[in-house]
Amino acid sequence: MTSKRERCGWCSVQLLVPIEAQTVRCAVCQGVTRFQSYDTLTQVRDSINQAANRIINKVSTTVTGYTAAAPVGGYGYNGYYVKPPRQMGVPSAHGRKRAVLCGVSYKGTSYKIKGSINDVNCMRFFLVEKLGFPMDCILMLTEDEISPLKIPTKENMRTAMRWLVEGCEAGDSLVFHFSGHGSKVPDNDTDKMDGYDEALCPLDYETQGMIIDDEINQTIVRPLPKGATLHAIVDACYSGSILHLPFPCKMNREGYYTWDEKICPSDIYKGTSGGLALCFSACNDDQISLDTNALAGNAATGALTYSLIQAVENEPGLTYGRLLNAMRLAIRSAKTSGLRLSGPIASLINKTLFNTELSQEPQLSSSEKFDIYSKHFLL
Repeated sequence: MTSKRERCGWCSVQLLVPIEAQTVRCAVCQGVTRFQSYDTLTQVRDSINQAANRIINKVSTTVTGYTAAAPVGGYGYNGYYVKPPRQMGVPSAHGRKRAVLCGVSYKGTSYKIKGSINDVNCMRFFLVEKLGFPMDCILMLTEDEISPLKIPTKENMRTAMRWLVEGCEAGDSLVFHFSGHGSKVPDNDTDKMDGYDEALCPLDYETQGMIIDDEINQTIVRPLPKGATLHAIVDACYSGSILHLPFPCKMNREGYYTWDEKICPSDIYKGTSGGLALCFSACNDDQISLDTNALAGNAATGALTYSLIQAVENEPGLTYGRLLNAMRLAIRSAKTSGLRLSGPIASLINKTLFNTELSQEPQLSSSEKFDIYSKHFLL
C-alpha cells in the first residue's frame, strides 16, 4: 500500500498516511485531519492553482460548527484540518440555560456501552427542541466528536464542568448529564458512612483515574449561587450519591417520598452557595444500571435517560414526585437486558464487597428539602 507523510493539523506531528486516505486520527492528540485524495492522472497548471486559491480564500466554509482552514497545496490535492472555534473547545455562549452532556461508550474495549452516545444525543434534542435550550449553549463530549478537546477524557470532563458553572448567576438553569460507567472507590476523607466514594469513569480512567463525588460536588455544586438551579442526570452504576448532596429522597413505610438527611462523619459542607442542586441518578449506591433495548425498541439507551425524557414528554408540568414514580414504574415494567458492566470491570460487581443488588431504582437527591408532590419539574 502506497503511503505519504503528512502533518497533523492539530499538533503538527508527522503522520504516515495511506495515499487514498481522506481522514486520519492522530495517535498522539486524537485530532482528526481531513484530506482530499491526490489525483495522479491530473496535471494542474499554476494559473488554475492561483485562481482556485483566490476563490477559496474568499469563501468561509463551515462544517457542523467548525471552520475549514484554507487548503494546502492548491487545486488537486487539498489537505485541510478542522479546528474548533475557541481554544478551550467549549461554547463561547453563556446563556441563562446551558448544559454539559457526556456520553462515554469505551469503544474498542470489552466493557463498551452501546447506548451512551444515543443517550446524550436524545438529551440534546430534548433540551433544545422541547425545553428551549440554545444549541450553542450545549457542550457535548463523546468519542464521536472531531475536536480532541471534546473527547470525554478526565481532563476534558473537568474543563466542561468548570465551564458549566463559570459566571453562573441567579435565574440560570444548568444541566449536567453523564451516561457511562460508574464505580466505587475507598473513601479517603471519611465523609461517607459506607466507606466508599462514588465515581464516574472517563474514557481514560484506566490511566488517568476516575472523577469522584467529592470533586464533582466541589466543582458544580458548591459554587452554585442563590437563584441558580442545577439538574444532574447521571446514568451510571453506583450513582445514588454521585453529587454528594445532603438530602436523599427515600420512600417511607406508607409509600410516600420523604427527605433523609445524610450525616457526614467529617462535617464537611456539601451544599451550594445558595442555589438549588438536584440529581437524578440511575440507581442507588449499591445497585447497577441497565443499558437496554427494551424501552426504545431497537435503539440501545440507558434506562434512566430514556425513562426521564419519556415521562416529561408524556406529562408536561409533572411534579418531581410524579416524575420519580413514572421513571421507576417504566423501568420496573420493562423487560430490561444488557447490563452496563462487563469484561474486566465486571469484577466490581461483587456482592461480598459492595452488597450489590441486581435491581435498579432511580434516585433523587437535593441540596435542600422541598415538597416533591407540589414542586413542578422545570429546567
